[in-house]
Amino acid sequence: MNQCTTGRNAEKAAAGYLKARGYRIWKCNWRWGRRELDLVTLHRDELVIVEVKSRVGNAVNDPSVVVDRVKERNIILAADAFIRLHGCNRPTRFDVIAVIYHGSGMEIEHMENAFYPGVE
Repeated sequence: MNQCTTGRNAEKAAAGYLKARGYRIWKCNWRWGRRELDLVTLHRDELVIVEVKSRVGNAVNDPSVVVDRVKERNIILAADAFIRLHGCNRPTRFDVIAVIYHGSGMEIEHMENAFYPGVE
């Protein structure tokens, strides 16, 4: 499985995971310039922006820690543009879903409120 295929499959797995938990998928791979939001979802009264990270096997880097400050800032800027362009006036949170492939299966870890805008 190449990196692009792994990433797209992880996004599909994350979307399925979220749907099963009552989230409504609004947009997948929404782009604003060079920035992208993997999943834009609605859950209860919140807009939930989800960054999906994946790894195959026993990768050295835990996918949940790959979202550094630069990536966070890019996600926050894209989310701000999305909110303005779509007139979405809801509380917003930022989650990370880690999809780890091992053998013939996968493990999904969902971190709610993984980061906050304006927190350095």
